[in-house]
Amino acid sequence: MLSTEANDRLTRIGSGTPMGELFRRYWLPIRPIAQLLEEPVIPVRILGENLVLFRTLEGASGLVGERCPHRMTQLKYGYPDGPGLRCCYHGWMFSPSGQCLDTPLEPPDSSLKGRIKIQSYPVREMGGLVWAYMGPEPIPLLPRWDLFVVSNAIRQIGVMKLPCNWLQAQENTGDPAHSAILHGSYYRYILSKQGELPTEALEARMKLAQGIESLWVEPTSYGARKGIKYSRALGAQNDYLSEHSTAVFPFFTQTGGPGQVRQEIQIRVPVDDTNTYHINYGCFLALNGVTAPEQPVIPWYEVPLYHEDGTPVLDCVLCQDAHAWLAQGPVTDRTREHLGRTDAPIVFLRKQFEEQLKVLEAGRDPMNVFRDPNSMPDVLHGGKWAVTTEPKAIDSESAAATSAYNRGYNLYEDANRYGPAMPQIIEMMKAIEAFRPGS
Repeated sequence: MLSTEANDRLTRIGSGTPMGELFRRYWLPIRPIAQLLEEPVIPVRILGENLVLFRTLEGASGLVGERCPHRMTQLKYGYPDGPGLRCCYHGWMFSPSGQCLDTPLEPPDSSLKGRIKIQSYPVREMGGLVWAYMGPEPIPLLPRWDLFVVSNAIRQIGVMKLPCNWLQAQENTGDPAHSAILHGSYYRYILSKQGELPTEALEARMKLAQGIESLWVEPTSYGARKGIKYSRALGAQNDYLSEHSTAVFPFFTQTGGPGQVRQEIQIRVPVDDTNTYHINYGCFLALNGVTAPEQPVIPWYEVPLYHEDGTPVLDCVLCQDAHAWLAQGPVTDRTREHLGRTDAPIVFLRKQFEEQLKVLEAGRDPMNVFRDPNSMPDVLHGGKWAVTTEPKAIDSESAAATSAYNRGYNLYEDANRYGPAMPQIIEMMKAIEAFRPGS
């Protein structure tokens, strides 16, 4: 349970709020590059600000304020021209830096354009995403997290627009126990209503509720790792520790590791206090000497929350998560919650946020803000293992997951099923499976 003040401190992201200032120290992924290539002018709302993302005819990207300073026309109706974006009304043109480049209806010798500049934020491109930095100078380095830069892989980018606060999605990272119910017994209930049989993966997840002794969590260099401690005396098959996805501060969740084809980062970007731009970044590694097909542009897709008839999509694991987050309301009232033993990692993550807020308020850089290129690794491994491109034999767990994809089980349950790259991914997985020991 949190006080109202503590809840507001972690959830409000407007300019000048504690968490809003924290997020403004990070590079934020705001749209897939593929979408910007399709739509060269896109209105975006990030951290409570209405902005316009655009791509010039010369191939440069810019993120600027939403209105032309001439007569306040919205620049989302503008159009690319040469090195900038022109307002649809009188043609004033702005560069990616916000500088006015042209005022075509003014006298040829007018100096007006030199005195006009609008709000702008620096943008970079990495891993098929456009990243923006909305904080104070000096601008930090853009971290090269492994899944965005690893070679020999197939990628696709799924996005969802969630009408709820970002923290509801991120706290899912600290909740490994929910899989047994939400993605297990509840999923079985949904399938039974549809007249379908449970899948192998679903049956395995339901067993995760058996023999839980406690939850464990510990800090890492970039966030936190956590999982479940099982006890044979309490009903588990053996005494063992499971490990869930890894939290990468402040807004990533990463799954996967060496020997596994399927890797994933989920990113929760605050739009404002009650909306979140959720990115499901799928990266599928070509292992064991297999070569992934070239992707000139990493494709993107929307993960649907609802069917055409308005009913919620509940036979997809990520959509089950999303609807659980939405069901908590626009901003969860944490003054009314009653936490149990399975919430220990959530308590840890909240304390970690508070610790890093205090670091920022003391005038220092919070976790995962990098400024010195000599001290930042060329590739950062935020997940529980360092991703490798070296060919290796697939372990039994990974081989089983690959086979499940090939038989359609994981494809059916996973949000990746909506992605345009799935035919290529399955073909690549079949090629990898052919090299499995004993095949």
